[in-house]
Formats: sequence, C-alpha cells, structure tokens
Amino acid sequence: MSDLFYKAFEDRYRGSREIIAGRLRAYLPFLEPLAALYAPARALDIGCGRGEWLEVAGAAGFEAFGVDIDDGMLAACRERGLAVRTADGLQTLRAMADASLAMVSAFHVVEHIAFDDVRALIAEALRVLQPGGLLILETPNPENIGVGANSFYRDPSHLRPLPPELLSFAAEHAGYARQLVVRLQEPPELHGNVPIGVRHVLEGVSPDYAVVAQKAAPPGLMKGFDAVFGKTYGLSLGQLSHRYDDQAARQRGALDTAGSHALQALDQLAAVRVSVVGLSVHVMQNHQDISDAAARLDARMARADELQREFNAVLASRSWRITAPLRDASLKAQRLRAALHEAVRSGTVGASLKARVKNAARALGRAVLRNPDAKRAARAVLSRMPSLRARLREMMVQAPVAPGAPPPANQQLADLSPRAQRLYAGLKQAQQTLEKEAN
Repeated sequence: MSDLFYKAFEDRYRGSREIIAGRLRAYLPFLEPLAALYAPARALDIGCGRGEWLEVAGAAGFEAFGVDIDDGMLAACRERGLAVRTADGLQTLRAMADASLAMVSAFHVVEHIAFDDVRALIAEALRVLQPGGLLILETPNPENIGVGANSFYRDPSHLRPLPPELLSFAAEHAGYARQLVVRLQEPPELHGNVPIGVRHVLEGVSPDYAVVAQKAAPPGLMKGFDAVFGKTYGLSLGQLSHRYDDQAARQRGALDTAGSHALQALDQLAAVRVSVVGLSVHVMQNHQDISDAAARLDARMARADELQREFNAVLASRSWRITAPLRDASLKAQRLRAALHEAVRSGTVGASLKARVKNAARALGRAVLRNPDAKRAARAVLSRMPSLRARLREMMVQAPVAPGAPPPANQQLADLSPRAQRLYAGLKQAQQTLEKEAN
C-alpha cells in the first residue's frame, strides 16, 4: 500500500513521534534483562510504522528490524536509517529459523487482522523466539468504554477489539511459559487517592494494553524476569468501577450518618423548643410572682415608712418625753414583779426580801411624786386602774410592820432611835401629801 492516507491519519490521531516514543519506554523494564541475555539480541517489529519502537529497542541494546506493508509509513523509517522492509509480518515470521530472535513485537497490529491470523502470529513467534524470549502484542483496550464504544472505530482499518482476557488466553494456549496483561496510558492522577466520577469509570481505564508473553527457559534465566512479571500495570474497568462503588457506598454511608445526625438534631431542637416554651411560661409566671411580691413589698415599705413617721412623731411629742420616767418605772416594776413571782413560786422569798421590795416600790413612788410631769402622767394612768392605785397608796402610807403586830402608839415614839424617828416623820409627811393629792 502506497497511499499516504493512513500515515496522515496516524499523524493526527496517534500522536507525534516523541509522544509515542515516550509511551513505548514503559516496556524498558522487560527489555533490559532480555538484552543482557543475548549478544546480539535480535528483535523483529511487525507493522513497525514510523519506527518509534525500532529506535527505543535499538537504544536498549537490541539489533532491531521492522516490516510493514505501508511504504508511506516506512518512508519515515528510511529517512532515519532504520532497518526496515516492505513485507507481511506473518509471512516474514514463517520464513525465519527456529530460536533466531530474542523478541517479536507487534504494536497495534492484531486489531487489523483476522483472529486466526492472530493465533498464527502468536504460534510462529513462539517458534522463532529463543528461550526466555518475549512476545509483545499491544492493542486498544476495549475495557475503556470510550475506546471500545467510540475511538476504536475511528480507524477504518480496525476489524474488532480484542479483550485482554482473549489475547492473554491465546498466548497461554499457544504454549508460552507465562503471560502478563500490561495496561497503559491511563491518567496518572487516578493512581492517587482522588474522587472517582462516572467519567473516570467510562474514560479513565487504560486506553491501551499489551500481552507480554515469555517463552520457557531454565529457571535461572526466568528468575531475572520475576520482578517485572510480578507487578500490576495500569487500571482495569473492574478496578475503577469497584473504586467508584466503594466511594459511592462511603458517600451513602456518610449521607445516612449525616441524615441520622440531622434527625437527631431536629429531635433535640424540638425538645429544646418545648423546653424553651416551658421556660418561657415559667419565666412569665415568675415575672408575675416577682411583680406581685414587689407590689406587696412596696406596700409594706410604704406602711413601714408610715409607721416610722408615726413613731418619730411619738418620739418627738411632749407626752413621750414626760412619760419617760413612768415607762422606766413601769419596766422596773415589771422586772421586780417577775422576780418576786419566781421567788414566791420557788419558796425562796422571805420577809426581809418582801420588805426590800416594798421599800424599792416606795422609793420609786417618791421619785414619781417629786417630778410634776411624771406625777400628772401617773395620775392619768392610775385613774384607769383603781386597784393598783389603792395598792400603791397603801404601800406609800403604811410603815412596814411585822405581820400580826399592833400598830405603834404615839407614846412609843420616844422608845425609837433618832434615825427611826426621822424615818417615821418622813413617812408621815409622805402619807399626808398623798392624801391631799388624792383628794
């Protein structure tokens, strides 16, 4: 084929040489241990196109050559001096000797040929590979929904997409010792702990993949490839869909938890509102009680002020000042009476104590009589208590005598001592004075 249509199509949609070469360097971990096994390590690239892989393999130490049926694509290889020729890849393999190559590769070829030819290519590659040699078959990954449903059919020469499981099984069935699916070119950020959306599930799966199959070899030789074959590469549809489901489950759980918390908060808010209403009623009641108590207190304070004014008026009155001695005398009399009653009740009072009490009462009476104001006040008070007035008068005019003794006669005054005669004369005068005032 010499039509330049396919070269122009590749230039637009596959990417520049630099981009493609950068992607192909992902295979270097497989190439480096293989190049160390064989010198020279010969490699055939079927459908070599513009020759990017030939340059990568040559830089890794391989003696690489390529075949392609499109001379327009091979022109770019020849411009760079790469070893290429126009030929069919399967026919080229069939013409090669057994165990003559360290590596056979075909990048984006198998989707262009019938599946029977794919199986034949896999089998012929196994025949021509040296022990431990590698077969690399790269193709679009239909696990990526955007690729399998859209971009794969953008190339009119594509026949049908090949799922990774199918191509891997074909290599296993052909007799390779081991095979690995290497997914490629997924967005690097999806390897981090980032949120996964539907767009990522549909378009974030590795858009390309390769089956890397290794021919059997002695264990010591195979051991050098264990590490690179033991890794997982790229992102599958299952991985991203599971991550999306897990994320959705966590989000639903978080929403359920948030909803539960919100319901609890609403319940608590409702309870708080009820409590606030109750407190408001209680506060209003307390406010009313306080208002009532304040009113009562104001009334009592007003009454206390009124009583204080009345009391101050009494204290300031002339009658209060006048009756001060009487009040003092009354208080003393009350105390004296209480003491006397207690003494009588207990049986401890005697004649001498009674005499002293009467003498004290007479002294108090004389003190009142000497004060004109007190005398007028006492007269006003005693006028309402005749019995008390009579008792006091009797006490003032009678001299103390022994119970049952006859009254003293005038003739007996001469027998008294001078002090007793003076006392008698004083009592007599007081008696006369009281009788005058009483009349």
